[in-house]
Amino acid sequence: MTGWLVAAVLLMAGGLGPALWLAARGDAIGRLAGLQLAGPVTVLTLLLLVQAYGPSSAVILPLVLTVLAFAGTLLFIRLLGTTE
Repeated sequence: MTGWLVAAVLLMAGGLGPALWLAARGDAIGRLAGLQLAGPVTVLTLLLLVQAYGPSSAVILPLVLTVLAFAGTLLFIRLLGTTE
């Protein structure tokens, strides 16, 4: 097991687990914070996995996910504003 894989596993356990728990529970602001935390942690995890396994062309996936995570956050905020 390489250092890249160890770093990816530690990041998934230490960052993605709490982010998903926060996004699944609590009030709307807490879920938004979990969503905001899950996006960058997922991107970093995918970059580490690309460094460990994949070809350099696979870097496109984390970069697209960065844009989609930002758009998803804007949509979530928009939907929060309509429920009040």
